[in-house]
Amino acid sequence: MPVGTQATVKALTPAELTEIGAQIILSNTYHLYIRPGHELIKAAGGLHKFMAWDKPALTDSGGFQVFSLARLRKVTDDGVRFNSHIDGAEHFFTPEYATEIQNALGADIIMAFDECSEYGIDLSRARDAMERTLKWLNRCYTAHKNPMQALFPIVQGGFDIALRLESLERTIPYAKHGIAIGGLSVGEPAEEMYAILDALKPKLPPETPRYLMGVGTPDYLFEGVLRGIDMFDCVLPTRIARNGLALTSRGKLNVRNAEYSADFGLLDGECECYCCRNFSRAYLRHLINTDEILGGRMISVHNLRFLLHLMDNIRSAIKSDRFLDFKKEFYNKYFV
Repeated sequence: MPVGTQATVKALTPAELTEIGAQIILSNTYHLYIRPGHELIKAAGGLHKFMAWDKPALTDSGGFQVFSLARLRKVTDDGVRFNSHIDGAEHFFTPEYATEIQNALGADIIMAFDECSEYGIDLSRARDAMERTLKWLNRCYTAHKNPMQALFPIVQGGFDIALRLESLERTIPYAKHGIAIGGLSVGEPAEEMYAILDALKPKLPPETPRYLMGVGTPDYLFEGVLRGIDMFDCVLPTRIARNGLALTSRGKLNVRNAEYSADFGLLDGECECYCCRNFSRAYLRHLINTDEILGGRMISVHNLRFLLHLMDNIRSAIKSDRFLDFKKEFYNKYFV
């Protein structure tokens, strides 16, 4: 799922997103609350009309941003008091208010307000964050007023497997439309993330989508699917694109490198996106090195299309019962 934090997938139009096959995009509650405000977006007819996106949209609760971006914060069972990273103004998010904001934004899928614990905290603090997340989850469901929006709960518990399993068991009753796994891909070694997912996999509800939050590299997509995950999001493909880094069928390619200065080959010969149909590596290098907006835009188009097409191929491989073979084939080319 491409990430459109500020009600836009950075530098791309809805038409471009549709062309590359995006089915759903994300926006961020915290950022849209700060600017331009959820009431303004509600007055515009909701997020879809505000940004001219006629397909599904998901908003996260803002919890991760409150904990990672806010200059100062104080967490209690009531909620989180924090200062804006923009102007320092003080704000207070409760589970009820985070839900109310998302109701106003009007996304199709909204997330419960949770406390995302950082990697490396001790067991006591991880349990406190998990217990608070579960208390807030019940309050979010009580406050949720829009039956047209699917509210996903979030499993927390840090990196303790027993805590994670307890969190999942107590969260499942709220997983009426889907369930999310938060607090992973926060700086831990990949093996630790995989261990958590391995433990959760047999206990996840089989009838609802499973969403691994904040994950988007090709290897994490494969490993997540292998462990029962259906949905992923990450800012990585567009963020690295603006710095000239492309994800290709032969691995990562940084067009800033001098070796591409006279390379008139396509960015990725196996890709059919607009960028790869039209522009050479030399031209893209020129755009990036001269800070021309088109360079970042085109590599963003390519990176998103690359990951969306990868997920298309993963779905096809699963249906034809050759997922592990496809994973091996992809890895043999990508990790050269």
